[in-house]
Amino acid sequence: DTLIVAYEPVWAIGTGRTPGRDDILRTHAHLRRRVGDVALLYGGSVKSANAREILAVPEVDGALVGGASLDAKEFWAIYTAGQGAG
Repeated sequence: DTLIVAYEPVWAIGTGRTPGRDDILRTHAHLRRRVGDVALLYGGSVKSANAREILAVPEVDGALVGGASLDAKEFWAIYTAGQGAG
């Protein structure tokens, strides 16, 4: 009943590199046109330093947190950044 799509650029997987806000917006807007009204998560190198900016992108509905989820303090900082985003 529920579909969630998580996107990460292939060049970012495992690199710690994150695309800019405009690249994320453009890609998620394209995905939105293709898949419609589903939850779109950004999943590439989300960390406390960039979570608020990523989660404030209009087409981003949430984050798929990878390695940063292994550190409780870092994960909590991402969570609280998300509470103030959007």
